[in-house]
Amino acid sequence: MAKTIDKEELKKAKKEAKKKLGKTTSEFKEFIMRGDVVDLAVGVIIGGAFGKIVTSLVNDILMPIIGMLIGGLDFTHLSIDVLDAKIMYGAFIQNILDFLIVAFCIFIFIKIINGITSKIKKEEEEKEEEEEEKKSEEVVLLEEIRDLLKKQSK
Repeated sequence: MAKTIDKEELKKAKKEAKKKLGKTTSEFKEFIMRGDVVDLAVGVIIGGAFGKIVTSLVNDILMPIIGMLIGGLDFTHLSIDVLDAKIMYGAFIQNILDFLIVAFCIFIFIKIINGITSKIKKEEEEKEEEEEEKKSEEVVLLEEIRDLLKKQSK
């Protein structure tokens, strides 16, 4: 026996589905707009562009120089034929150089940022210490009154 759904039940089911969809949509919007996700997206985009720059540096500048120094070798075409397979170890060497250059650039970048942030923190700590050492006007006035009272009592 087939169950029939009346119009009221159908409207109710549609309302519930819209409500759940609206909640899911709002949760998704909240997730996307969180700072971490946006920062991550920016980092991935900038990282991709930085990777292209480093690849160009390696391919177009460093590798030709290295090739000239070692006798005119072009690393990109270095390969070994094994049966029907062609093993492109030159491209592998180039990718290793890419990685090392990217890692070194990131290391230097982080080192610079850490130096700047530690300098800023140090300056802030010095300002806080100076503010703690400074006495408020009320304390200075009270100390003067105390000293005057001591003189009068002698």
